[in-house]
Amino acid sequence: MRFLTAGESHGPCLTAIVEGLPAGLKIDVEAIDRELARRQSGYGRGGRMAIEADRVEVLGGVLDGRTIGAPVALRIDNRDWANWKDRWVAGNLEPLSVPRPGHADYAGMAKYALDDARPVLERASARETAARTAVGAIARGLLARFGVRITSYVEAIGEVEAAIPDGPADALHDRAERSVVRCPDGEAERRMTAAIDAARASGDSLGGRFAVIAVGVPIGLGSYVQWDRRLDARLAAAMLSIPAIKGVEIGPAFANAGRPGTAVHDPFIAGPDGEPMRGSNRAGGIEGGVSNGEAIVVRAAMKPIPTTVSPQHSIDLRSGEAAVTQYQRSDVCAVPAATIVGEAMVAWTLAVALREKLGGDSVEEMAAHGKAWGLDAG
Repeated sequence: MRFLTAGESHGPCLTAIVEGLPAGLKIDVEAIDRELARRQSGYGRGGRMAIEADRVEVLGGVLDGRTIGAPVALRIDNRDWANWKDRWVAGNLEPLSVPRPGHADYAGMAKYALDDARPVLERASARETAARTAVGAIARGLLARFGVRITSYVEAIGEVEAAIPDGPADALHDRAERSVVRCPDGEAERRMTAAIDAARASGDSLGGRFAVIAVGVPIGLGSYVQWDRRLDARLAAAMLSIPAIKGVEIGPAFANAGRPGTAVHDPFIAGPDGEPMRGSNRAGGIEGGVSNGEAIVVRAAMKPIPTTVSPQHSIDLRSGEAAVTQYQRSDVCAVPAATIVGEAMVAWTLAVALREKLGGDSVEEMAAHGKAWGLDAG
């Protein structure tokens, strides 16, 4: 399985081609649209979200609501295109020769021998993650057939740290769904929104941390045989591909680094049926690059969005003189939205690993292979 996306932030649309899906998988357009709406929500989003109302259009690879084994083509229109179309078509877009620190502007201009950052920011923009969210929603549908659920919540925004309450992942997810910052800690939510308001008032931006949890993942996804087949490595790469994500850990990895081994590793205990169980999940559901049957916990750190109302020091690459950045409409904080993209990328990575494990050209064949492996499909 693989997917490719195309499209620019202010162009007519975003598109995605999803290849390798099994035949017979139900494509729930309403479910995809719900995920797109979740991505657009969250306290701290900018004016662009007031313009867009993302909806997916399935252009190919699906008949009667189910995949046919062919590539699936998706389209998401950019409503903001109406505000850019005339200038875009006429080639009258204002050139940007002052690269913004923290963006792909300068590196992209140097790489592609451009004297204008506009083509760089149009493609490097996080707007592209709307297409990924749609792809991830399809992957979630496949995982759901085999009992795998994806949840998430925000742990920190700026300097505000949440006290994550004890409880199952699904309960934390439900509490996060009711929060404007996707945080299950109500008191932290209040302080997070206040911090976002303060950053907005000062012309600044905020980053943060979030967790994505996959529940019901069977033992045996991934492999320790080669470096690029390790499931934790693949999940980390998928998360780091999201714009502004600069750090990833599996389980409480950074906290574990400061503890002795006897306080980190998860001991085996005998379960009611004699099967081995774990009394903890400090490994985050993966050992040796392979899922171990516990919930997979992936945490990600998002840097503050580089685009700020307050100007930042830069250089005009055309004149070589000192300059300040020009503000481009952006969010103050996109951490809540990033959790949804994180869910999508975790879902996709796990769906690929599940396809590798089960094989088969159809959902029914996958289910038969899964049954032989002891995995029931819904």
